[in-house]
Amino acid sequence: MSDSLLITGSAFMLGDDVNTDINCSNKYLPGKDVAYVAQHAFEQLSPDLASQIASQGGGILVAGEHFGINSSREQATHVLHQMKVRAIVAKSFGRQFFRNAINNGLPVFECDTSSLVQGQSLALDLAKGVLCSQGRVLQETHPLPPEILAILSMGGLIPFLQKYPDWNFA
Repeated sequence: MSDSLLITGSAFMLGDDVNTDINCSNKYLPGKDVAYVAQHAFEQLSPDLASQIASQGGGILVAGEHFGINSSREQATHVLHQMKVRAIVAKSFGRQFFRNAINNGLPVFECDTSSLVQGQSLALDLAKGVLCSQGRVLQETHPLPPEILAILSMGGLIPFLQKYPDWNFA
């Protein structure tokens, strides 16, 4: 298994219905670069979230239902990368966000998040579809399809297609 399919980090909690305007607000775009927007991401929900994630060198966002709804804005994943978000674990995702995340090499994992807490140490095995904390399995779900795992392990769709230009999803 590729190291990019095994992800560890502290949990940073968000709630339900987090749309991409919360982490990639129109009030900052256009005109501001991704680094600036990342400093202000999620400040409406958690004013210190961006600095907390930065102080730990990255982490795993944990949300409830419908993370990434209401937008097909690809910049949202760029902001999350800039914030050093290693993965997002949520009960469900907006489908456009889910695909943008995969295309941009940002791992997403759907499972019940109700038992997870702020700061909890998490280990996510994308290839097995398992979420653990301190060696204990918390959630098991269907692993992502091999094609999506391949895209994530390459860092996104563009690097994948550059390496495999004749790839055909048949």
